[in-house]
Amino acid sequence: MAHHADTSTPDFVPRAAEAVREHLAAATGLPAFLAGAGTLTLAERRLIVDQALLMLDQNYVHLPLKSAMYAVNPVQRLRVLRRRLEQQTEETKPVEWLFHAEMSEIFHSVRDLHTNYLLPDPYRGKIAFLPFLVERYEDAQGEHFMVTHVAQGFSAPGFEPGVEITHWSGIPIAKAVDLNAARFAGSNAAARRSRGIQSLTLRPLAMHLPPFEEWVTVSYLDSGAAPRELRESWRIVDNVLLPPFVGAAAPTGAERAMGLDLDMDEANRAKVMLFAPRVVARQRALEAGLAAAPEVRAGEISSSMPKVFRAQEVQTASGTFGYIRIFTFNEPDVEGFVNEFIGLLRQMPDRGLILDVRDNGGGVIWNSELALQTLTPRRITPEPTQFINTPLNLRICRRNQEELGDWLPSMEQAVEIGATYSSAVPLTSEDTANAIGQQYFGPVVLLTSARCYSATDIFAAGFQDHHIGPVLGTDENTGAGGANVWEHRHLVDLLTADPETPYRPLPKGAGMRVAIRRSLRVAANSGTPVEDLGITPDIPYRMTRRDLLEGNADLFERAGEVLKGLTPHVLSITDATAADSGALRLTVKAVNVDRLDVYVDQRPRASVDLSDGQADVTVPGVATARSARVEGFAGGELVASQSTQLN
Repeated sequence: MAHHADTSTPDFVPRAAEAVREHLAAATGLPAFLAGAGTLTLAERRLIVDQALLMLDQNYVHLPLKSAMYAVNPVQRLRVLRRRLEQQTEETKPVEWLFHAEMSEIFHSVRDLHTNYLLPDPYRGKIAFLPFLVERYEDAQGEHFMVTHVAQGFSAPGFEPGVEITHWSGIPIAKAVDLNAARFAGSNAAARRSRGIQSLTLRPLAMHLPPFEEWVTVSYLDSGAAPRELRESWRIVDNVLLPPFVGAAAPTGAERAMGLDLDMDEANRAKVMLFAPRVVARQRALEAGLAAAPEVRAGEISSSMPKVFRAQEVQTASGTFGYIRIFTFNEPDVEGFVNEFIGLLRQMPDRGLILDVRDNGGGVIWNSELALQTLTPRRITPEPTQFINTPLNLRICRRNQEELGDWLPSMEQAVEIGATYSSAVPLTSEDTANAIGQQYFGPVVLLTSARCYSATDIFAAGFQDHHIGPVLGTDENTGAGGANVWEHRHLVDLLTADPETPYRPLPKGAGMRVAIRRSLRVAANSGTPVEDLGITPDIPYRMTRRDLLEGNADLFERAGEVLKGLTPHVLSITDATAADSGALRLTVKAVNVDRLDVYVDQRPRASVDLSDGQADVTVPGVATARSARVEGFAGGELVASQSTQLN
């Protein structure tokens, strides 16, 4: 949907927000949408099944794990489906939605949100939605399901944020959530139930068929506890107002370093469109190159990436702390992502930081792993990844040795020894993962949920494995997506020069994704897969009604209590001066640090004790030095590190 507004005028953002509302108002009803769906020929269906069989049998890294854990055999199911298609004609083939339903069911059977069958046109790029959002909280009486957002322009008697849902089309709401959870993929019980709640009102059609019911009947208690009912029809709209990174025209290096739950990415973009249209407008203003700074809410810190970050200070009974929400790691400009994160960190108070990655479906794995170093003085070890050893994966690595050569020797050796997996090699080099160093020196608490997935799982695992700080989780574990994911078109691209490539382009915008390289944890958890297990929080927490209605008020209070019990360790090089004698003079100030080790050009040159939080250090014979690094210790433990470049 193109808008050619004059971006030079000051009312561009309000007019862009109005354009979002107009876009939603033009949504199509479910019956009208389905009337134009279904144009695949029998040959096209057979091609889709053949390519799915190839990917799951030869590329899918988790196939042994999933077959063992869930007693499923998706490869055999595809063979059976292929045989049935051979026996059909154009006149006898079933209606198309049944074909899509079976393909989706086969892919969902492995419970892997990386491994998807992506429906073709006209489903691609569409969202089925109801104009409100339902979320869950707990109290002494048990669990509750409450409306938390209502789309602008929608109204019903007594229906507003805060009303409690009791039944969903006649089914008690908790059972309706469980039934939904059973239909949608998720690598553990917490992840499946979380998806069951989200899919009540929001379903990306790239991954899921439209709802079978044309409308739902919602039973709820209004603000006066009076029972009411609402009948609301499903609507279909293009999910295009915030463009996705996945699905770009040409594969890039960043796209092949993806770790993304595409369903969550689509759903999160749709939520912004439905419930925060001014965020869409701000993003469009930035993309249009407006000179004026985008508007932000009171207390917020402006970000050049509003769809990626939100930052502010939060007041709690335990003190004032920084808060950064990372909505997604799905940003192709890796350098820009990291620089923006550092810029926001430098505006946070040193007393402590609440870092929130709840509902972050992942994105570019490089973004998640490069961000870790900014929060700790410890050296980061990126998560290693493995291919499954198959003839086709070996062929891909041989054809693309510049990019994939590190995995090749072990895959060639597997022909002799029969190893299931290749050697484990990180996607992010260790030097790159430590090139920037620590940028924030206060304690950090990480907020997670069951909708954290993929690159966000990797980020949370790295945060925990490197002891950066405690993980406070609103669910029993994260979504447990432990892999790098490739789309079918990437596989086509990687063997384009091979005259005998088995990959064929898919018809009419259809697509598939597969977990291609599995990730393993490091440090004390070395070798443990992330898939299906996820990251268990150090501190469990259950969302409250006040959290849902008052901007995470109780959650912030709990995070503040955690931060109050942690000690900040602040370190700064306030002066670095070269003396005439070739010596380097450093002035270092610190808080809660009792010893400094000084490195010049990566070599240890001095170790001094601090007095009154300051030390003046002279290092002789370093006239040509290019860099200095100071490491701070407290009680013998490394607690802070800072580097500086020298002239």
